[in-house]
Amino acid sequence: MIRYDLTGRTALVTGGASGIGLATVTLLASSGCRVALNHLEDDPRGPDEVARLRDLGHDVIAAPGNVGDGDDGPRMVREAVAALGGLDWLVNNAGTPGTTRLIPPAELDALSEELWESVLQVNLRGLFRCTRAAAEALRERNGAVVNVASIAGLDSPGSSMAYGATKAGVISLTRNLARGLAPQVRVNAVAPGAVDSPWMVEWTPEKRRASAEKALLERRCTPEDIAEVMVYLLAGAAMVTGQTVTVDGGLMLSR
Repeated sequence: MIRYDLTGRTALVTGGASGIGLATVTLLASSGCRVALNHLEDDPRGPDEVARLRDLGHDVIAAPGNVGDGDDGPRMVREAVAALGGLDWLVNNAGTPGTTRLIPPAELDALSEELWESVLQVNLRGLFRCTRAAAEALRERNGAVVNVASIAGLDSPGSSMAYGATKAGVISLTRNLARGLAPQVRVNAVAPGAVDSPWMVEWTPEKRRASAEKALLERRCTPEDIAEVMVYLLAGAAMVTGQTVTVDGGLMLSR
């Protein structure tokens, strides 16, 4: 895994209490970056992970707040930036499937208004709000943003067509935020495939095994696989902006 000397840099990672977000916080912090770990106010994993990482000697602070709330998300960003003393990098990782089971495209009636509202508020509108709230601080540092999209936003059913639609929106937003924040700030995205991480959608062992067998590299992604690419897009990739990098072990190429 590529390592960077990120001493003196600062980052905010939304949805950082588990999975891809936590792996990204860990990689950034272990490389010397000062990191704000965003988590929901009532999620005990957030404070627990902050304490664990601090015990390891990493400079991590808690940034509680609900990205899906129109007021609380921007408030969280402003307070995190102030606590960090500025912002070099923003990772928009927070997301929700809005469902605990896979909803096939034919099940239109299963896509309730509540599901649509949930995924739109967190996955799409929340991402935009957080970026807008961080824009001034990022411009001051010639910073970078990485958004977490999904292969569901490219050509995969995902957990539901509503979820896929929001992730397609993330890819579009990434391009347009890159236009809007240039030349000071780079904006890119990653599109993970099947990832072994805590998630609200139930996967049977058979489905997990099938997704690994379909991938060209014959395994599912780990959160660390995704984090490695995201940190490269933040700390390296100086001439890359407006791009979405697929990280799926060749899963989409297997069809």
